[in-house]
Amino acid sequence: MSVRIDGTEFANAGKTAAIAEGTAKVVRSGAYEVAVFNLGDEFVAYENVCPHQGGPIGEGFVEGATVTCPWHAWCFDLRTGSLTLGDFACLRRFETRVADGRLYVATRPTENDV
Repeated sequence: MSVRIDGTEFANAGKTAAIAEGTAKVVRSGAYEVAVFNLGDEFVAYENVCPHQGGPIGEGFVEGATVTCPWHAWCFDLRTGSLTLGDFACLRRFETRVADGRLYVATRPTENDV
C-alpha cells in the first residue's frame, strides 16, 4: 500500500523497530528493490544495487555510516551515497519518512540521482 506525502508517493516499509541500528532491511518500493539503513539518528534508503557490478548493497557490511558491498568491497558513505574512494560512483537515493513508528520509502529515486 502506498501513500502520498507532500506530493510524493511512498510505500509502507514496515515498523521502524524492525530495523536495528547499524543494519539494513531490503524492501520493495514501487518498481524498485530498496535497501533501508538505520544510522541511529536517521533512516536512509538506496536502490539495492551497487553501481560497480550490481551487487546487493543491502547485504553489505555496515560500519558506522559506511556500507561495503559484499561482492567487491566498494565502500559508500550512507549519509551521501557517494563512493568513499572517489566521486565517480554513487548509490541511487530514495527519500524516507517516519510516522507513527512506521517507515515510508519513496517509490522513485530522488531526481538528482536518476
